[in-house]
Amino acid sequence: MLKVDATVADQEIKYPNDVSLLNESRLHLERMIDDLYDKSIDKKRPRLYKRKARKEYLIFSKKRRKSQKEVRRGIKSQLQYGRRDLKIIDRMLEHRDRKYKLTSDDKELLRVIRKVYEQQKWMYDNRKHLVEDRIVSLHQWWVRPMVRGKDKNKTEFGAKINVSEVNGFCRIDHFRWDAFNEGVLLKEQVENFKSVYGCYPKYLLANRIYLNRENRRYLKEKGIKITGNPLGRPPANSIQTSSERYRKKKKAAERNHIEGKFGQGKRGYNLNNIKARLAETSESWVNAIFMVMNLKNC
Repeated sequence: MLKVDATVADQEIKYPNDVSLLNESRLHLERMIDDLYDKSIDKKRPRLYKRKARKEYLIFSKKRRKSQKEVRRGIKSQLQYGRRDLKIIDRMLEHRDRKYKLTSDDKELLRVIRKVYEQQKWMYDNRKHLVEDRIVSLHQWWVRPMVRGKDKNKTEFGAKINVSEVNGFCRIDHFRWDAFNEGVLLKEQVENFKSVYGCYPKYLLANRIYLNRENRRYLKEKGIKITGNPLGRPPANSIQTSSERYRKKKKAAERNHIEGKFGQGKRGYNLNNIKARLAETSESWVNAIFMVMNLKNC
């Protein structure tokens, strides 16, 4: 029996806020300008209005409830400071002697800040709150928001993983930092099961997103049984007996095992609080959690 489901391994990052993200970008830009400043090359130190920018941000951040107008005003002011700082840095980097003053980390951070500015400027001009590949953290720019539609956390921030569970042992089939439709990856999961166990599973337990028309046709060709309801309008008079309905309901309830594995990982092994700073180490962290859970199941 094969059970499949997907979840998000939450990354430990500061909850993203447009104004705070732009303010953090401004602070890094001001530090880079101070590092690039050379008295022998520049006639005078560029004016950055640090105190004014900090004062405006503190006034905004101390308000508990912010209206939409106040949020737009805060984003506008931080965008203006960011645009000024980026122009100053571009002018400074035109001098060849200063191109090597920035470290490799600062060059990467500057690239991310430019992308953040472009995204925030586009959302501000178009009055939108969504943009493709939205950056929510400067130092972990690969983390993307995952809209899950749950009551507790409507949006999660981390890697999305597609997991298969067989007899209590879990395997991560797909690990991605961007959102994806797990339904289109079902065939690959079934083929992975065959490559590991030498045969196709007798039953497949999955939620509705996996059981689309194409996947149902594929599972029927392979002789794999499912417990989901058929597509289309339900019949007016059910031909199933009460005992058949009970057995079907009991079989479908076994899918809760993989949900329990997610709960075990998040409550017992901090799967919902990945503290690694790099993308590669975060992936290793998540895989290590599932490896330990599998060892505990032995």
